[in-house]
Amino acid sequence: MQHLTSYIMGKWVQGNGKERAIYHALTNQALYAVTTEGLPLSDSLAYGREVGGEALSAMSFQQRGQMLKAVAKYLLEHKAELYAISAQTGATKADSWVDIEGGIGTLFAYSGLASRELPDDTIWPEGDTVPLSKQGQFIGHHILTSRRGVALHINAFNFPCWGMLEKLAPTWLAGMPAIIKPATASAQVTQAMVKLMVDSGLVPAGAIQLICGGVGDMFDHLDFEDVVTFTGSASTGQKLKSHPRIIEKSVPFTMEADSLNCAILGNDVQPEQPEFALFIKEVTGEMTAKAGQKCTAIRRIIVPKNQLDNVKQALLKRLSATTVGDPAVDGVRMGALINLEQRQDVQTKVDYLRNNGCEVLCGGQFEQLAVIGADSQNGAFYPPTLLYCAEPFKSSAVHETEAFGPVATLMSYESLEQAVQLAILGGGSLAGTLVTADAQVAQSVIRASARAHGRMLVLNEASSAESTGHGSPLPLLVHGGPGRAGGGEELGGLRAVKHYMQRTAIQGSPSMLTAISQQWIRGAEMVTDVVHPFRKHFEDLVIGDTLLTARRTVTEADIANFACLSGDNFYVHVDKIGAAQSLFGERIAHGYFVVSAAAGLFVDAGVGPVIANYGMENLRFIEPVKIGDTIQVRLTCKKKIKKPQKLAEDKPNGVVEWDVQVFNQDDTAVALYSILTLVERRHGDFH
Repeated sequence: MQHLTSYIMGKWVQGNGKERAIYHALTNQALYAVTTEGLPLSDSLAYGREVGGEALSAMSFQQRGQMLKAVAKYLLEHKAELYAISAQTGATKADSWVDIEGGIGTLFAYSGLASRELPDDTIWPEGDTVPLSKQGQFIGHHILTSRRGVALHINAFNFPCWGMLEKLAPTWLAGMPAIIKPATASAQVTQAMVKLMVDSGLVPAGAIQLICGGVGDMFDHLDFEDVVTFTGSASTGQKLKSHPRIIEKSVPFTMEADSLNCAILGNDVQPEQPEFALFIKEVTGEMTAKAGQKCTAIRRIIVPKNQLDNVKQALLKRLSATTVGDPAVDGVRMGALINLEQRQDVQTKVDYLRNNGCEVLCGGQFEQLAVIGADSQNGAFYPPTLLYCAEPFKSSAVHETEAFGPVATLMSYESLEQAVQLAILGGGSLAGTLVTADAQVAQSVIRASARAHGRMLVLNEASSAESTGHGSPLPLLVHGGPGRAGGGEELGGLRAVKHYMQRTAIQGSPSMLTAISQQWIRGAEMVTDVVHPFRKHFEDLVIGDTLLTARRTVTEADIANFACLSGDNFYVHVDKIGAAQSLFGERIAHGYFVVSAAAGLFVDAGVGPVIANYGMENLRFIEPVKIGDTIQVRLTCKKKIKKPQKLAEDKPNGVVEWDVQVFNQDDTAVALYSILTLVERRHGDFH
């Protein structure tokens, strides 16, 4: 039996004390011994803050995003090693794919978010500025800065790779180091992935540490800039969340707990409809994927009373075809639970449900299970188990007790209102699914039950071909849920990054806030130069570089010609009588003509460093432009983002966002917006 080492303070170290064993899920062979006793765990917090935090917080969001991408590529190149170790947990190849490559995909997703949406800086200005005075020289703005603490991630056994990476991606992007505490039962898989990251040399020292075993007294040494994220049982999460140090220091604590998720079959669906087959497939897939060991798995199957028998027979038929055994054997569809301890826990919960209002329709006893290519008694195998609760409004156990395995309970409703009530009786869920072909059913159920769920899938024939399914959290959508599910949020795109950052409201003049945020704010000082901004390379542009253009008077011919060219013959532009009766009282120029004319005023036509204009944002038409009005444009460099050069032959460039203000002859703004341009850099990344 090997000793599973931890990685703290830049070294792989072994504890010295009472050990816990990790077992092979298929054979019950003891594989690894785990302990953290005798290790300086509290010192690892200080090391993470001082070494990892120093390095990550000094990197820009763009650099952190590039690091995530590089790590993801490296892990993909070495994924075969991870699959081999993952097999020890009883997972099928498909189960391991979700865990390993699904987790790596999360790194790629957050790298892309950084590239597209985050500044090339260590400070993240959030949202718009807020005017606080009449003259505009006292404003407010929110900024996000990196906490100089450590994110302690306590993960569950069911997803040893994805569970780590879905927390690690936003943590690193936020500029925070992490200490990973995987569940002991599958810690060897997490350790293998962390070792790959460390060996890659792509991650700064101190950015990641790993604790294989208990957390010791670490909670006693947490400070206000640290963050704790937890995935696991609700009871353990509540215990940790109420730790005196968490309360004393107001340490942010995000919890994602297992929940009694549901799937609802709409009362419009008949057995001959494609939605009926989709429902059966979704439920059985969720019951058997990862042998039901998913925090998002469907535990309660809610169906119309008049379809109860049809659903029951269809589920039993499909579940009976599920082959259980060693995933390495061809034809095996479901593997084992993580270990015998977990199997006994599932059996205990099933027995409790059986004694509290539920009837076993199939499965329910591991002793009677026949498996393929393995020993059913030594391996942690449990049969797909379908229960039936005849009186779900009277049985509280079915809404409170979760058997964390291939187990779900069937129950019926007489009205959609009852279906919603049953869904909410779960006390807060990570995910729910509604299968319906009727938009009115979808509207009724989702609007009434969304408050009790973190995520809801509406599944019909149209979405089925591309749906990722009930149990698949996605990087761009929130993963979490209210009540029993923990009340926390993970993922959700950039929302998750903000969990690891400090939001601060800053107040001052536009120039001061521009200097702090490194994003030009209207009203701040500007930089004028005889050289047109479009003649400058990326490196030569400075925040606040501005151009005040020549003027142009808008004529009737301009409006007529634009209407002819664009085909936009809206009456306020071309109908003199209709326009006179409108809000404006007379004909006005097309808004898009104003934008086009503005471009004609500020663009430098010659060949130069500007490669392309590829976007416009936040366009607002403030005042109408009438025949005879004279417009003028102020173009100002708002922010810059250096883009990495992927190949030596690529032209190095960066993104420049320009603030555009179009004024009339009275110095009144008529249009405000931003444009994005690709601007050539003088120097590439390859020398």
